[in-house]
Amino acid sequence: MNTSMIRYILGQVLRIEGLLMLLPCIVAVIYQEKEGFVILGVAALCFFLGTAATIRKPKSQIFYLKEGCVATALSWIVMSIFGCLPFYLSGEIPSFVDAMFETISGFTTTGSSILTDVEAMSRSVNFWRCFTHWIGGMGVLVFLLAVIPLSGGSHINLMRAESPGPSVGKLVPKIKYTARILYIIYVGMTLVQIVLLLIGHMPLYDALTITFGTAGTGGFAIKGDSIAGYSSYLQWVITIFMILFGVNFNAYYLILFRKFKKAAAMEEVRYYFLVIIAATAFITWSLCRTAMGFAEALKHAAFQVASIITTTGFATTDFNYWSKSCQTVLVILMFIGACAGSTGGGIKVSRFVLLIKTVKKELTSYIHPKSIKKIQVDGKPVEHEVVRSTNVYFITFMILFVVSVFLVSLEGQDLVTTFTAVATAINNVGPGLAKVGPMENFAHLTDLTKVVLMFDMLAGRLELFPLLILFHPSLWKDALKQGIGKVKHQPDR
Repeated sequence: MNTSMIRYILGQVLRIEGLLMLLPCIVAVIYQEKEGFVILGVAALCFFLGTAATIRKPKSQIFYLKEGCVATALSWIVMSIFGCLPFYLSGEIPSFVDAMFETISGFTTTGSSILTDVEAMSRSVNFWRCFTHWIGGMGVLVFLLAVIPLSGGSHINLMRAESPGPSVGKLVPKIKYTARILYIIYVGMTLVQIVLLLIGHMPLYDALTITFGTAGTGGFAIKGDSIAGYSSYLQWVITIFMILFGVNFNAYYLILFRKFKKAAAMEEVRYYFLVIIAATAFITWSLCRTAMGFAEALKHAAFQVASIITTTGFATTDFNYWSKSCQTVLVILMFIGACAGSTGGGIKVSRFVLLIKTVKKELTSYIHPKSIKKIQVDGKPVEHEVVRSTNVYFITFMILFVVSVFLVSLEGQDLVTTFTAVATAINNVGPGLAKVGPMENFAHLTDLTKVVLMFDMLAGRLELFPLLILFHPSLWKDALKQGIGKVKHQPDR
């Protein structure tokens, strides 16, 4: 295993994190907040340690999927440990476990919070809290590939380990340019949303922090009522952009280069919009039956469907009071999630499309045993390896989900709270139901439960396997053998 390359990547991640922390420092200067000194100190620490780890460049920069997964998982863990220090050292979140929970929830774009009074938090620290969504949305390693020159031909393994979906490919021949294209689209859409929110007379600070949550499909709000206090125009803008950020970014690439037919042929995107329309129509109809006006019902239904399926987690109303059928639809959307290649979480629409087509193929083989038919998506045959990995992912997901539900149930919460707390964590959604609903928080849970949910948040964001591989014994045996081998082969001095 190329441990020197992993060390180098971790160092670069820390340097980038240190530089990104300068933004909330600027906010602290503007609002004259002393918390800015704490953030600046942590930024300096990150940059110093990162520079120390990257002074010596690795002799070999070639690495494979194993190294890519390890580097990705460790990067997110290290990034979260240092990212929580501004919360903890400033005293805004006095518990280290709670500070880690809030930070992991931010970077993984989950949006579950332990804060009971978010409006009491300083603007600079709250800015960093919301900014973690934007950083984690596209992925810090994708950003690393876009801005740091790395040689070697295996760097798609970093993107494959961090990017959501059953398969990851290059938009253009060089992975560096693919990463840059993704970030250009990401930044461009972010700026457009900020402008539209400002047109609706939203304060600049609010527009920035809410856009960070929308773009990263995270959902940290800066007000206790989430998005409920803003105008209908602003709520509709956020609704539209939540849906747009949940679309596979490959579709935007095709549209930018005027390949409209290929963009329109993407099955996953079509099914994604179909699910949104169907769920919104059902919930609108259900809310209208409660004597709510059509326009109001449509606004709340569209917002919450967009928020849940894209795993953003914003709220305009407390859907704990909606009918059980509406709540069931929202829980289903938690698991479906957004498109692969987007900033959204969940199992992903593309995986469900593959699973349904796999079931259909099996049923056909029972009726016509001699038939040979390959599964096709977007008119192209899907490789057996992709189908296999999708099935393995789904099985692993369910095992991890069941184990997590059992561990959280030891706390003694009701089943709805327990089930949806795990569902919202592993799918990176944010709000659940009952005691972890949209107008509630996770502060009342025990530290053990929070640790389980933190693991689930990281596992869900990293598509399970990059994090789970850290617990494979043979990985560390190989690393230990390699380390011993290097020591033995060192020349005598």
